[in-house]
Amino acid sequence: MSQIVILGSGFAALSAIRELRRQGSNAEITVISPCDELHYVPSSIWIPAGVRKAENLRLPLRRFFERHNVKFIKAAVTGLSAAEKRIDTDAGPVTADQILIATGGRFIRKLPGIENAIIPCEGIAAAEAMSAKLAGLDGGTIAIGMATNPNEPGAMRGGPMFEYLFILDTLLRRQGRRDRFKLVFFSPSDRPGARLGEKAVDGLLVEMKRRGIETRLGHMMVRIDPDRVVTEGGEITADLILFQPGMTGPAWLAQSDLPLSPGGMVRADAGCRVEGTDAIWVAGDAGSYPGPDWMPKQAHQADLQAKAAAANIAAVLQGRSPDATFVAELICIMDSLDKGMLVFRRGKLNIVLPALRPLHWVKRMFERHYLRAFR
Repeated sequence: MSQIVILGSGFAALSAIRELRRQGSNAEITVISPCDELHYVPSSIWIPAGVRKAENLRLPLRRFFERHNVKFIKAAVTGLSAAEKRIDTDAGPVTADQILIATGGRFIRKLPGIENAIIPCEGIAAAEAMSAKLAGLDGGTIAIGMATNPNEPGAMRGGPMFEYLFILDTLLRRQGRRDRFKLVFFSPSDRPGARLGEKAVDGLLVEMKRRGIETRLGHMMVRIDPDRVVTEGGEITADLILFQPGMTGPAWLAQSDLPLSPGGMVRADAGCRVEGTDAIWVAGDAGSYPGPDWMPKQAHQADLQAKAAAANIAAVLQGRSPDATFVAELICIMDSLDKGMLVFRRGKLNIVLPALRPLHWVKRMFERHYLRAFR
């Protein structure tokens, strides 16, 4: 029986499992990950407002693995040999006929003092820490910002930072204490969120002004102190700092023979096959793919890549040509706790809808629909 090993247990990994079985593959599938839970981080934006609790967003995967006949190995990847089709882990080496890398990326932590900021998308625990810190403040300044990978500008995840910005503004107004807080948004870019499209950027900047949110844009960051953000254009004194740095590939790639992009991610083709290999694939944030410069690092895009990779793996094992490709597609609803702004991009099409109350509920309904398969 053919052996497929999937590295990771997030969105891309789980979508690949479902697609492999849908394609009729009866191969033995093994998942290697330190965690046998799905952490639905997109909804962690609602933790500060009490709309979601951490336990709502951590879903055990045991039953999902059982339903899809998947073997789980609790281990962390430490390296990979494409030539030998071998994965090195802290629990020992594992070999396979086909390997899918779906471990996700990591945030760059090179900025001096970055430990003084909370990086929201690092996980549910980060959202809990931010919520606890906010609850302990009677007033002050909240600084929220983002940056990218200078060697691969598309390697970033900025949407959640806009969501936190608007959600915190709405939450503080509901609590009757918005007048005691100053919200400041900062970014090295003059036009933050450009991957969403120019119309979306205009809308975001107008919304910030309407809500009384200050902006500090276009200045490179120098460091983050416990009580301030220091940029080349000045300092922002802050009581709470949320910062989303750019992304790169997982650290274990340094112990592999895989081809890497300038930003440190695995280079792949349009079918998600790792360049120069015949049995190694990548889906999600760990990869660098051909496509438009606005191609997002988000769960939806990871799902599309995972489905293409899984279809190609199934084709190879069934003696067919692996000709599936993924569509570059950005779709997100940027939530503000009571409304949502829809942004969609595919090809030359770029749709931006203004903040509407029904879109907030659409986002919540999508969460319920998406997680149904794993509950």
